[in-house]
Amino acid sequence: MSTADLAREFLAGHDPADMEPLDFLRARFDAGLAWVQYPPGLGGLGRPRAEQPPVDQVFAEAGASDNNPRRIGIGLGMAAPTILRHGTDEQRDRWLRPLWTGEEVWCQLFSEPGAGSDLAGLATRAVRDGDDWVVDGQKVWTSMAHEARWAILIARTDPAVPKHQGMTYFVLDMTAPGVEVRPLRQITGEAEFNEVFLTGVRIPDADRLGAVGEGWAVAQTTLMNERVSIGGQAVPREGGTIGIVTDLWRERPELRSPGLHDALLRLWVDAEAARLTGVRLRQQLAAGQPGPEGSASKLLFARLNQEISALELDLLGEEGLRHDEWTMRRPSMVDFAGRTAGYRYLRAKGNSIEGGTSEILRNIVAERVLGLPQEQRADKDVAWKDVPK
Repeated sequence: MSTADLAREFLAGHDPADMEPLDFLRARFDAGLAWVQYPPGLGGLGRPRAEQPPVDQVFAEAGASDNNPRRIGIGLGMAAPTILRHGTDEQRDRWLRPLWTGEEVWCQLFSEPGAGSDLAGLATRAVRDGDDWVVDGQKVWTSMAHEARWAILIARTDPAVPKHQGMTYFVLDMTAPGVEVRPLRQITGEAEFNEVFLTGVRIPDADRLGAVGEGWAVAQTTLMNERVSIGGQAVPREGGTIGIVTDLWRERPELRSPGLHDALLRLWVDAEAARLTGVRLRQQLAAGQPGPEGSASKLLFARLNQEISALELDLLGEEGLRHDEWTMRRPSMVDFAGRTAGYRYLRAKGNSIEGGTSEILRNIVAERVLGLPQEQRADKDVAWKDVPK
């Protein structure tokens, strides 16, 4: 039976109009119709990833509540595939269901003030104490930390070995004593990001993902999925910011000029090429784990978003300089479509930093996709404690 038919059969016994949204989502997960590529019992059916869109379409046509994927994108796009690949059976059973239903929001504690582009240089320390680990340090640029119940965390557990070898990957309870979340106000006026201070935070060893010292390898699963989730999302033709600008062009003929027309056409072609590349990337994903190609998609997404938002300001002139809101807020998600041109232009500046800086992604594409010689790294074989800080 096709997955679409399975979804219709499920709806015959679960009318979304007569059920609480959360109860419906839990039942959908238990039926294996959450993410069909996952194993049975973990929200899936062991089917190819390509069979998920027909399921989603059937539920959308029935008016069923979804799990608000934009709000829980870090959990869906980064935490879940990492837990699935590296977690124990107990960890998968414990975390995946409430993650998918949106009952528990997740955040990512990777970047630090001194370890952003060079993530492997992180200094947050985890020391073993019986069945627990005691963690001290600071993380930064953490989306959703102010709402998250859980966090994926990398910490240094052995400073006496080279930096890539001495890290371990944990799941952190954000309600644990010693966790402090502070807002980081951005150029938009909002505090979508946070900095997180960890002081004597205890994490049970049972909440460790992967082996001690293998945090970098586990983190690669997270990072590859993160870049795909940012840059490889399914969008229709003229979806996203290019659609906003093309609509403006059609609706406001008085703004047009030959030069702007040429710029718009070039960006439209680039956006369509990026969309088709994303289609191909998702087809590759259906056959296995994401690879370094996701870095190219994320790199292109950042460049296009910034250039398209800049073109929108060029079109609008002084009208585009108005900013709709400067009140200090802590939003749950980024909303490019529902805001002004000025907001989009300012917020797009962060696209080349979040999810891996464009400079680092170019290195990844050069070395892992194009096969160019690796950049020389003087600290590659030096113990982390001996690297000048």
